[in-house]
Amino acid sequence: MGRTVTRRRRAPASRRLFAHDRGLGVRVVAGIDEAGRGCLAGPLVVAGVAIDLAALTPRARRALTMLDDSKRLSSDVRDAVADAIVRHLPAVVVASASPATIDRDGLHVTNQRLMREIAFRLAPCADAVLVDGRPVPDPMPAHRTVVGGDGISAAIAAASVIAKTTRDRLMRGPAATAHPAYGFPRHVGYATGDHRVAIDAHGPCRLHRMSYVTFARFCGEGGGAGE
Repeated sequence: MGRTVTRRRRAPASRRLFAHDRGLGVRVVAGIDEAGRGCLAGPLVVAGVAIDLAALTPRARRALTMLDDSKRLSSDVRDAVADAIVRHLPAVVVASASPATIDRDGLHVTNQRLMREIAFRLAPCADAVLVDGRPVPDPMPAHRTVVGGDGISAAIAAASVIAKTTRDRLMRGPAATAHPAYGFPRHVGYATGDHRVAIDAHGPCRLHRMSYVTFARFCGEGGGAGE
């Protein structure tokens, strides 16, 4: 007779993410991340989420079981996790910058300004502030940077989910309604082939980042400073 093999169910990523934040030895951990850096169109969105690790109820932990880096989640799961974050966590903050602001000030400067704004809003209620990626220069509250943090820290992963869902809902809703020719519901502003074809056919709209390097190269034009 053959042996019955029992496979262990893989632990959800959220267990590892929360273990990282608990390992910091503080009660309230805030994470900051952005969405939309690499887009040809639409805003840059930065989100911050604070997690009170000591106050998480069993219900909250169950609701956040699927928490992970937003890029690893399907759209439906990401939306459900975003709703759970807003419902069960004590502080969720979002800031955004328009394409015109990105064109005027540059992507990197704009991103740092938004992260700074979010950090100042979260710092009073957080024992530790974690930022995905590189440090943000002063003036900035005390913070720690975590490269690839959306796959390491629960707080940063939660921020990545909020930033991504906020931006996607905008691009699939008001942006798509105002500019139906560009297919925003499909690509939410990223440089896909059909997005490039739409720009070629219709020209850019007011949601396109005219100074963005990728866009400028695609158009064959000299672009302004950008990332």
